[in-house]
Parts: sequence; structure tokens; C-alpha cells
Amino acid sequence: MKILVVGATGTIGAAVSDALTARGHTVLPASRSGAIKVDVERPDTLDAVFATEPGVEHVVCCAGSGSLVPVDGGTDEEFVEGLRGKLLGQVFLLRHAIPHLPDGGSVTLTSGRIPETLRGSAFGSLTNVGLEAFVAAAARELPRGLRVNAVSPGWVSETLAALGESDGGTPAAVVARSYVEAVETTGLTGRTLTP
Repeated sequence: MKILVVGATGTIGAAVSDALTARGHTVLPASRSGAIKVDVERPDTLDAVFATEPGVEHVVCCAGSGSLVPVDGGTDEEFVEGLRGKLLGQVFLLRHAIPHLPDGGSVTLTSGRIPETLRGSAFGSLTNVGLEAFVAAAARELPRGLRVNAVSPGWVSETLAALGESDGGTPAAVVARSYVEAVETTGLTGRTLTP
């Protein structure tokens, strides 16, 4: 299968690209700064990739950023920017992929899990739970047997190590298995997979 992986230069995206390649798939690694440029906040960049890379069957999005803005701090614009990067960007990615994917193709998005004790977790919950609810509802509306799922990783071991934490998290290679499952499992749609 030919699979576009958006956010392929990140920790999870690189692991997903490696896992899909190891299973014999053709992976097109995309990011804001890579050779194949896709920015989830600019849906036209996805349209450009589909115009130059025919035959993409599946899209995996491991991109999307947003600060953990505390409810009693930050600015309204910081909330809006976070929604644009993490939630709306992935919603737009699905919408722009639909006309380009073949029957039975899929889009896999990334939500997440934020510890409730972390300041700003309410904003993280808003974007992640909102995305998961969108996936569940959108799956019922998709035409031509198209599928959409989300993967909800918690802390990734490599990210924690980069932050100076030596314990905890799930290795990116383990997280990547959920993305592979979402792409390869015919009939799986509207679900959020938790590694």
C-alpha cells in the first residue's frame, strides 16, 4: 500500500514510517520541513501532495501541536492556535483527503492522553476528546468505504528521556503498532486505539 505519513520527522511519525516500511508498504514521509511538505494548518499543502503523488491509499497523521494553555491563564488566541494545530488541522486533513483516496482508503489521526494533574490538561482534554468524538461521528458519514480512526498515545519513552525523565512512557515502536493496525485492518473505523 502507498501511505502518506504526515509528521514523519517526529518521534512517533518516524517510528510509524519505519513500522509501515518494515511491513512492505511504500511510505511517503511528509512534514513541514521535509522533502514532501505538508502542514496540517494549511490544507492546501495536502492537496498539492495528492496532485504530485498519485496512488496514495492511506494517510496517517502524527502531526499537530498545541500548547497546554491553563484555563486561568494564557490568551484566547493561544487557545485558538492550539485548536487550529491539533484539532482543526487534523479535521481539515481528513476533509481534504476524502476526494483523493480510493475506495476503502483510510485516514488515521492522533489524539492523546494528558495527565489530569498537569496544568493545562483541560485544554489537552478539549482537543483530544473532541478529535476522538469527531472520528467516531465522521466514520458514519464517509463515502465509498473510506475509514477514519485515531490513535491516542500517552507519554512516549523517547520524549520523556529527552525531557530528562528516565522512567515511564511507551516506546515509540510500540505506539507505532496501533497506527499499523488502524491502516491494515479492513473494516476498522470510528475507533480510537490506545497503545
